[in-house]
Amino acid sequence: MLSLDSPRWSELEHAYGPASDIPSLLKQLADLPEDDGNGEPWFSIWSALAHQGDVYSASFAAVPHVVNYLSSSPLKADSSFFQFPAWVEICRQKGNIKVPDDLSSAYFSSLRRLPSLVAAAAERDWDADFLLCALSAIAAAKGPPEIAEAIQELSPAVATELMEWFYER
Repeated sequence: MLSLDSPRWSELEHAYGPASDIPSLLKQLADLPEDDGNGEPWFSIWSALAHQGDVYSASFAAVPHVVNYLSSSPLKADSSFFQFPAWVEICRQKGNIKVPDDLSSAYFSSLRRLPSLVAAAAERDWDADFLLCALSAIAAAKGPPEIAEAIQELSPAVATELMEWFYER
């Protein structure tokens, strides 16, 4: 995992240029903050590293840190700790983007940890949002990106419509 103090961050890119600001955002995840959609640090992390379906070299360096913080307390971590790594992997596969060689081992190793972290979170209460993020994380780690993305787009209402369509065809 790339150290948060590494000068390499300034060589990595995100949606707005050099990623030298990303380590300070990632450090804020140590307290496992909730993601309300607009609060920091999640808003800036999503904006810079998973911008409108695009991912960047810094995205691949950030994922191991997100998963590491998640592993510190899967029972407490917000659904974004599962959703963010899953979305980065979905976008990587859909865009056929190569992970930089020096980040590859840590990135793929962190993805392989997601299913066991989902299992470790099984004792907590899950709402529909958390369920979808957890399932998408498993699918991103183990399966085709289309399934992981479809899971992220589901809601109870969409699932009902999907099943109606499925049984009518």
